[in-house]
Amino acid sequence: MSHLHIDDFSHDVARILMQAYTTFPRPGALYVEDIIGPTEVDDVGLHSHRHMACLGAMIWLADEGFIRYDATIFHEGLEQAVLTNKAFVLLTALSDLRLDNTDPQLPPTVQHEKATLAEQFMQAIRAQDSVRTTAVVRYLLSRQPQPVPAEEFAELIKPESPGSDEEWL
Repeated sequence: MSHLHIDDFSHDVARILMQAYTTFPRPGALYVEDIIGPTEVDDVGLHSHRHMACLGAMIWLADEGFIRYDATIFHEGLEQAVLTNKAFVLLTALSDLRLDNTDPQLPPTVQHEKATLAEQFMQAIRAQDSVRTTAVVRYLLSRQPQPVPAEEFAELIKPESPGSDEEWL
């Protein structure tokens, strides 16, 4: 049996994080309508279950330390939302999860970027692939930030044979 609310949650988390990522480090408003599209309120002015679930995902991400915000904007979204250090480090880290093969002909900087979780989120959202989106969300949520080893950037930073550290300055 499919758990559609978990699929919806995964899609919401991916879109919320990517919206915050694309504006990082600038805090901004996160609106439910921007994540799931317009929704109707009922006769007494209450939002749909879907709308409230998306808002719940935003607040849950904040409670779990992935985003921070100043206040809710009624039931419409979050004010001054921004990724936390934890989320930024996880999204920009190289991922062991490989859903697509990177073209070896690409420059190392592009290969590096395409191997990050942020890029995998963007690809899953563009493909509108529920299985892929859920996999990337579950992978992210199961991780803790790790120190980034300097070797990760070895292919990206190649000095033209500097004789000493002073040449870098």
